[in-house]
Amino acid sequence: MSSTAIHVTIQRANGADAKAIATILFKAFTEFEPLYTKEAFAVTVAGEQSVLARMREGPTLVALYEGRPAGTASVVLRDTGVYIRGLAVLPQDRGLGIGHLLLNEIESFAMARKARRLFLSTTPFLTNAISLYQKFGFRRTKDGPPDLFGTPLFTMEKALTDVRRR
Repeated sequence: MSSTAIHVTIQRANGADAKAIATILFKAFTEFEPLYTKEAFAVTVAGEQSVLARMREGPTLVALYEGRPAGTASVVLRDTGVYIRGLAVLPQDRGLGIGHLLLNEIESFAMARKARRLFLSTTPFLTNAISLYQKFGFRRTKDGPPDLFGTPLFTMEKALTDVRRR
């Protein structure tokens, strides 16, 4: 996997990381809880068992900042591309480039599998995340789903056909 000068290492998570990943998800999204429906928030902050289930569906990454878990993302290889879910960085570690490093790792995974696109769903109130995705080359699409248990969603994608390795 990869590391940078700020002491961030991205590695594939295993079952022993599930509790830490569930904690990252909860802490990263707690400030937005009032904007989610109860059901949508519960799915977004996937508990330990849900994290383990995601690991069976595709790779889950954990970002270690100075040796401690600070960020995460999961991917699922689908016919239409690589679907990204659960990308989260602890609030105190935002702005260090961890989200960008996770996206780089996911893009490398996708390109190695000759995927044609990356795609994800997000909520309109996660403005910092949306900005990160846009800077990384994602664009909003008309694809659904329009909501997650009543919380508005939209899809963003990045075509990989013209992407050159960094």
